[in-house]
Amino acid sequence: MTPDEYCKHKAAQSGSSFYYSFLFLPPDRRRAITALYAFCREVDDAVDEPSDASAARSTLAWWRGEVARLFKGDPQHPVTRALAPWTKAFGIDEARLSEIMNGLEMDLNQTRYLDFAGLRLYCHRVAGVVGTLAAGIFGYRNAATLEYAEKLGLAFQLTNIIRDVGEDAHKNRIYLPMDELREFGVTAADIIDARHSEDFERLMRFQAERARRCYDEALALLAPEDRQAQRPGLVMAAIYRTLLDEIEADGFRVLRQRTALTPVRKLWIAWRTWVTA
Repeated sequence: MTPDEYCKHKAAQSGSSFYYSFLFLPPDRRRAITALYAFCREVDDAVDEPSDASAARSTLAWWRGEVARLFKGDPQHPVTRALAPWTKAFGIDEARLSEIMNGLEMDLNQTRYLDFAGLRLYCHRVAGVVGTLAAGIFGYRNAATLEYAEKLGLAFQLTNIIRDVGEDAHKNRIYLPMDELREFGVTAADIIDARHSEDFERLMRFQAERARRCYDEALALLAPEDRQAQRPGLVMAAIYRTLLDEIEADGFRVLRQRTALTPVRKLWIAWRTWVTA
């Protein structure tokens, strides 16, 4: 299996909505974004899969070393070998790959966020930075497009947090800000014990409204001359906003289930958005 084949398998295996936004790209850009996505999956798995924090820290430390080897011209892993041809061509730099890993390391150091400011830093690292790297791969002429990509990454991560409240609670992680839980009369124990209530629905509606504002603010920042190049992000926005609508229509039943769109529906949204964007 070649490095590119490894990354393609990693991306397809994940079942992520991101995979559908890559399908219509030219070959070189598709290879680059697939390699970047595979890197994100690998380092995320390094944090989530080990049974204890010390093993996760060791694996993440190995990845930090591997990123250093990549930029010294000696990558060892299939993912970094697949990334290597594109680092200069598309502005994939060591600092931003390290920032992504800094964000994932936050999961090893804390399981709660006191307020949105703290959560926003986490979202910037694990999603906003990925967004700006992706924008560089897709191509842009106006620097404002990087602001769009950062904001869109935040919107995606906020949607993920809403979707995954129950799954994260099983890992004793709550990404919803603690001060906002208090504001809506919801406790951490309510989340961990999966106690759905009207207060919880109000809390989640507040989270969904903020995510939608982020989508709107991101799209307002996208420069018209870059709209066609950035269609993969628009595809993702269409898929994720549809997912958010589905979650809300279901009454935010996220504590005991995970709402998902079918592959056929994602593909339809992706094609429709690509041809009309």
